[in-house]
Amino acid sequence: MNQQQDQIEGAPLIRPSTTDHPLYEAVTEACRTVFDPEIPVNIFDLGLVYTIEISQENAVDILMTLTAPGCPVAGEMPGWVADAVESLPGVKQVDVKMTFEPPWGMDMMSDEARLELGFM
Repeated sequence: MNQQQDQIEGAPLIRPSTTDHPLYEAVTEACRTVFDPEIPVNIFDLGLVYTIEISQENAVDILMTLTAPGCPVAGEMPGWVADAVESLPGVKQVDVKMTFEPPWGMDMMSDEARLELGFM
């Protein structure tokens, strides 16, 4: 789905995560163990993880992006995320997809990431 379709339908550009699922906190913590090699902050606090959807059967779908489409680890990072989340007790399967819509921006970083990088 492209950005124009989302705006026409009135849907948010980034689907909401399944924050009320019992595994959500563990999945976010697992995402925090994965780092962008060029930036000393984890991918979750950088705002690279757009959506974490967890089904009733505990299948986890993660939609993420990179700081730039030409990131040298673009091919590897989804695997790192999948490996981190698959090891969690109760997780049945993990599917990590990459998107560049909407593009990542520094405003997506958590306050912790901004502080770590000296932007606050």
